[in-house]
Amino acid sequence: MLQVIKAFALLGGEWVLYLLLALSLWAVAVMWDRYFYFKKKDQDAGLLDEKIPALLTQGKVKEADQLAQKSNAAQANILRVGLANLSAGPESLEEILESQKVREKLEMEKNLLVLGTLGSNAPFVGLFGTVLGIIKAFNDLALAGTSGPTIVMRGVSEALVATAVGLLIAIPCVAAYNYFQNRIKRSLAMADRFSGLLLAHVKKEKG
Repeated sequence: MLQVIKAFALLGGEWVLYLLLALSLWAVAVMWDRYFYFKKKDQDAGLLDEKIPALLTQGKVKEADQLAQKSNAAQANILRVGLANLSAGPESLEEILESQKVREKLEMEKNLLVLGTLGSNAPFVGLFGTVLGIIKAFNDLALAGTSGPTIVMRGVSEALVATAVGLLIAIPCVAAYNYFQNRIKRSLAMADRFSGLLLAHVKKEKG
């Protein structure tokens, strides 16, 4: 067993660099997909967030519904479901709105786990490659039967490339993850505001 582990370690960390390259392409694909998803979703979200609260406060649910029908934003989808179930009563309507909110959140968070995982673990993958590279460098040095700081430092510097690549992947992944999470938080906050105003309208009408 120890011989197998040693043989694996002596492969060096070059294969880790290829793994990191593949992971970086995966991360870029997720960023690209989520960017255009939110761009499409939020293209008219500002107008929606500005007008809907006033309409719901004034009890103009039909006008609010017409405006929500023209939008593809998450808060608009939640509002449309709520407006379609006004007759369900305040308690049931609240559950319906919460269920739709969970559905929208899951859709918005699709594949963001990839960015979060890479952001937190890519440096460790790179460090793993560095350790393997250093092990191989010292093993090659021992087999060569030579010594000197130049030979050692060359092997160490090559091994450290994996750590640098891991950090290079992790930093944009963390930044993108936080950016998209912030957009989700804003959308859901507005959805909560719409839901609260809609429930207040229903309770007022019922009263």
